[in-house]
Amino acid sequence: MAQRFGGRYSPGGAAHDGAQGGPPPAALRSRAGARSNLLYVLPFPFLISAFRAEPLGLALNLTCFAALMLAAWLTREGIVAQEAYAARKVARRPAIPRKLLGSVLTAAGLACAGLADGSLTNAIVFAVLGGILHLGAFGPDPMQDKGLDTGGAVDRAQSDRADRAVREAEAHLAAMTNAVARTGDRELVARMKTFTATAQKMFRTVQDDPRDLTRARRFLGVYLLGARDAAVKFSDLYARSRAPQARTDFLTLLDDLERNYADKTQTLLLDDRSDLDVEIEVLRERLAREVPPG
Repeated sequence: MAQRFGGRYSPGGAAHDGAQGGPPPAALRSRAGARSNLLYVLPFPFLISAFRAEPLGLALNLTCFAALMLAAWLTREGIVAQEAYAARKVARRPAIPRKLLGSVLTAAGLACAGLADGSLTNAIVFAVLGGILHLGAFGPDPMQDKGLDTGGAVDRAQSDRADRAVREAEAHLAAMTNAVARTGDRELVARMKTFTATAQKMFRTVQDDPRDLTRARRFLGVYLLGARDAAVKFSDLYARSRAPQARTDFLTLLDDLERNYADKTQTLLLDDRSDLDVEIEVLRERLAREVPPG
């Protein structure tokens, strides 16, 4: 069934413009773009050269192609991991230094290309230059945890629990998004996007301060699981009957979810500020007792 195009500035488009009276925040442009995509193109000349060479040259050029393709994939994954690390106040360093491995594989692949030309000197020069240029272009991976202090307020165990809870919540949210997308209804898909942005803001808040997990656990688990099941059932029903009342009820559910998630996120942020104010006041009282006036 054809759907009439609509948007924020279309007639009737402002009715569901988000519980907070505005569109969801714009997504940040990923750095894993043109430069990393170019790495997937550069190995193909070696693939072509492989089938024009003798058996040893064939093997070396194919090895070069495979190493450079793997390096391209690792580099792109490393950039994505670094962006996720940079976006959070509390984060662990990536378990695998993907960009560093990409540099090593780039050096190894270019060394094979040099050997395919029958020159050990070329192999060494290509490897050194390739590894250095790759590392210079994409930089190193994060090598230290951020915001984690085993003796402080946020420890590793808390952070791990928060990460697991957020991963489960994101899986529920993704399943819900897929169910809504199956309806083919543009307004429903747009409303789902605004709710997703609101829910993800809560996820980031919990990851930034894992102490919030206890207060937000139901929102990350029970409520999202129920919303996912409701979305799946609605999608199946709507595909069969296109029932307008079911659509209206589901839009109302999305409105309620977005409003409640936004309110809970704001409460978490206010509680964090209250905790900070208490810590500051306690510290000031201690200093006043330790340091006599005058």
